Amino acid sequence: MSELKASKYQAYSEYKDSGVEWLGKVPEHWEVKRISYFALLKSGDSIVSEQIEVEGDYPVYGGNGHRGYTNRFNHDGRFILIGRQGALCGNINYGYGKFWASEHAVVVHPTLDVNIKWLGETLRAMDLNQYNVSAAQPGLAVANITCLKAPFPKIDEQKSIANFLDHETAKIDTLIEKQQQLIKLLKEKRQAVISHAVTKGLNPQAPMKDSGVEWLGKVPEHWVICRLKNALTIRNGRDYKQVEVESGGYPVYGSGGVFKRSSKYLFDGSSVLFGRKGTIDKPLVVSGKFWTVDTMFYSEINTFHEAKYIYYQASMFPFSLLSTSTALPSMTQEDLLNLGFVSPPLTEQQKIVEYLKIKLDRFEVLISKVEQSIILSKERRTALISAAVTGEIDVRHWEQPND
Repeated sequence: MSELKASKYQAYSEYKDSGVEWLGKVPEHWEVKRISYFALLKSGDSIVSEQIEVEGDYPVYGGNGHRGYTNRFNHDGRFILIGRQGALCGNINYGYGKFWASEHAVVVHPTLDVNIKWLGETLRAMDLNQYNVSAAQPGLAVANITCLKAPFPKIDEQKSIANFLDHETAKIDTLIEKQQQLIKLLKEKRQAVISHAVTKGLNPQAPMKDSGVEWLGKVPEHWVICRLKNALTIRNGRDYKQVEVESGGYPVYGSGGVFKRSSKYLFDGSSVLFGRKGTIDKPLVVSGKFWTVDTMFYSEINTFHEAKYIYYQASMFPFSLLSTSTALPSMTQEDLLNLGFVSPPLTEQQKIVEYLKIKLDRFEVLISKVEQSIILSKERRTALISAAVTGEIDVRHWEQPND
């Protein structure tokens, strides 16, 4: 935050050692108190998943924030909620009005006159996740948290900090939202480029014909309309545990990519992988020697087709129509193989793949730059909160600008 102080924000004139390692120095006139001095921390009440609906009268908050709605409430007012269990334990949310806090959330009950926003952002800056007491199922021990020390300015200064953070973090949040919308737009445009290339080809003057397949629409007249089974053969993946190794070996693919290594391989060559259960709408294209798990299909592609072309066309497949279950999406080999497919000549497939590589690389560069901007924005947000609640910057005389 030193660059912020130098350019825009002022520091306090006098500081003292807080006696707390994570906090360092604080403004001379600030107190440092245990959390138990000004608040009680209580876990919420048990609620089963069957009682939580997509819509309802009152929101339900758990360890990771909002979970859904229910027809009961156990809190009414403005409260800070700390995630008690899970990988995100220690995260901070706010509950307003009537809501239900589950047993996986810790509700902060102030015992002194404090500003809720100031206190919530101070707890956020303390990074409570670092105090989880279990690696297998991370969780916070409430008694341990209440013993932690935090900076404690007077109520008027708490309000100044809260007002400052409300305004400044809202601006950052708006920027992040715009950046996220830009990524969404870039991904939509990227998919549109793929869709056009694999269904219309690269020659805008080519005569077209109706494919007879709804999601393909019109295709070049000289392309062959067939079924996916005319381009490849589908094989079931297999359980990897018998051949798993710590290092070396061959990559084991799941729906998210490589996650293990194997001493053996199932296939050697170019292949398109399809999720058989769970994540069925994210095909992968791979090459070389590999193993894939039993919740995946792998394909043996015939000599008249290019693996990456099939992969690009597969990104358009209507997988949701193939699912045999709503609880756990799944599909059969037969349904997958009978999907409509349009097949250009092999040389044309290869040109389409080369064209898409150039186009998609440009999209990846743009998306990566925006993603990096989001990371920097979030880092700035975190740093700004920390600087304000620890007294690194003085916002007592801050006035909201006319934005």
